[in-house]
Amino acid sequence: MRIAVVGGGISGLVAAYRLRRSLGPHADITVIERSDRLGGILYTGELAGGPLDLGAEAFVGRRPEVPELLRELGLGSQLVTPAGLRPLVWSEATAHPMPEGTLMGIPASAESMRGLVDAETLARIEAESSSALAWQPGADIDVYSLVADRFGAQVARRSVDPLLGGVYAGSSRSIGVRAALPTLAAALDAGAPSLTHAVAAAMPPPSNAPVFGGIRDGYRVLLEALSARSGAKFVTASAATRLDRDSNGWVVDPVGAVDAVVLATPAPVTAALLHTIAPAAARPASEIELSSSVVVALALPRDTALPVNSGILVATGEPLRAKAFTLSSRKWTHLSERENASVRISFGKFGDDSTLAWSDADLISAAAEDLATVTGATIEPLDALVRRWPGGLAQYGPGHTTRVAEIESAVADFAGLAVAGAYLHGVGVPACVASGTAAAHRIADSVGHLGGG
Repeated sequence: MRIAVVGGGISGLVAAYRLRRSLGPHADITVIERSDRLGGILYTGELAGGPLDLGAEAFVGRRPEVPELLRELGLGSQLVTPAGLRPLVWSEATAHPMPEGTLMGIPASAESMRGLVDAETLARIEAESSSALAWQPGADIDVYSLVADRFGAQVARRSVDPLLGGVYAGSSRSIGVRAALPTLAAALDAGAPSLTHAVAAAMPPPSNAPVFGGIRDGYRVLLEALSARSGAKFVTASAATRLDRDSNGWVVDPVGAVDAVVLATPAPVTAALLHTIAPAAARPASEIELSSSVVVALALPRDTALPVNSGILVATGEPLRAKAFTLSSRKWTHLSERENASVRISFGKFGDDSTLAWSDADLISAAAEDLATVTGATIEPLDALVRRWPGGLAQYGPGHTTRVAEIESAVADFAGLAVAGAYLHGVGVPACVASGTAAAHRIADSVGHLGGG
């Protein structure tokens, strides 16, 4: 059996590895990657002599996919958890504690917003539960429209936007309720009388388990293990330019005839490849927009006076160029043991790709200046890294779940074809692992049927 996996990010590499596990040593698996490296938006660089992730640097620890995969690959000792510090929010030129007791920054009570929003907004939150909520079950709107209407714009800009910006490189205006906050949508559908009630019902149960996890030596150890254990051939710096049917299966340029295909590509690339053979999947895929970002990592003297917090998120409208700061050597115990302090500074949000064109020197200068502003510390970088991520994250806008259902329904009509990726059921690494695994299972079942067993 010949199988092509288009896309060498985490979803594609997991699919290739799972296919090898399912189909055995004789399957011919080829991974086609348009860039000159594997890993997609996962990338581990070397900062001041030590590994540091410059793409995703954490995963949701309460999901099982990544810890289970690490253990399966013999990498269980690489699993690390944060030090347990909370982030700050920079708003109105002041650092505030990140509100507790919220759902992605949406409060269940006014008390959690005290100090972050003004008295008028606090009174509005307190009174919200007495005002009838009009919600049509199955509806989907952007998060800003819901939150600003019920709680006021300050809650959206100062509490919700910083968190959504960290997850999607977007904002409450670009992200839909149903895809980003499914438990909230379910509570609203069930007839919650107010947003306050809906948030309370949608909150996850209390847990002492770490919210996030990470990999001690960076995601590259996972990427390298998946690549090696997949036993795949890798065709890098070569985009897949055509996908078509033939009498025996599929044709994928540049590798030719194959029995099955996994498209683990960004939504626009998937749309282009499916345009002719599956227009019902291509159309909704083409409607999923992407956001770009830039990450700058700085190594600082160990005694730099950084706050004892995991990071600093920036509210919408602040006169800073950066949108978030991860105080990596505060957040992660294993990084705190290094000779130098390390900080990641993120730039860029949906609709603004301007920072991609900045020079490395300008980005490093802006990162250091903005970090000095939010910490009050003297920032003297000893080393710096810059990583640009054009079109790195899908925007889960209103109607996203419907678009994904249409894509998957249309693809299901084709034997030997599966889709995977961060634009489907979650942008985080656990969701991508699940996506690649599901695609591999679909293909393994399909080629097993084609092969008579």
